[in-house]
Amino acid sequence: MTWLDALGWVGSAVLVWSLLQARQLRFRALNLVACIVLIAFNWALGVWPQVAMNIVLAGINLWFLQRLLATRHDERHYQVVQVKPDDDFLGYVLRSHAEDIARFYPEFHREDGTDRSAYVVLSDDVVVGVVLVRALDATTAQVELDYVTKPYRDFTPAEFVYRSSHLFTDLGFSRVVTRLDEDGSYYRRLGFTKADGRYVLDL
Repeated sequence: MTWLDALGWVGSAVLVWSLLQARQLRFRALNLVACIVLIAFNWALGVWPQVAMNIVLAGINLWFLQRLLATRHDERHYQVVQVKPDDDFLGYVLRSHAEDIARFYPEFHREDGTDRSAYVVLSDDVVVGVVLVRALDATTAQVELDYVTKPYRDFTPAEFVYRSSHLFTDLGFSRVVTRLDEDGSYYRRLGFTKADGRYVLDL
């Protein structure tokens, strides 16, 4: 096998791999890499229609990547909707993603009650995340579920819930805490600090 053959196989493999990605950002990045490799491969062979097509596809991927990265922290592209814990739409979302939720929150069970609050995060009317909290006491809310759907897992849509402190202060809470032993890298990016084995966000 020549180096040119290897280049073509690598480009094709990365292209196929990119199509298997559920995450938007990862899909676009890998697809861009595949396009660049295939541009070089087809250029070396002189297959100009394929060169032109991959240049166009690379441009499309670059446009989407720029848009995704530019809007990932932009509250104009995300909306937080507070719903009741027994809301039918919330129940549908949780059932639809039950298997995936169980991978990250195996002990999670939906419960209704006045001590619980629920928030759905949307982007262009598409559900991208769900945050459920319950009252530990009169001033402290504990995160029971912070779920992000697969296409948006390279992002942190829950930041728009925690950033909107009035969602909690209007209910009398002055801080939000995680359960014990949660992923520190994720919650630190959202502004939480560690205390007594939990991550805490003071409002």
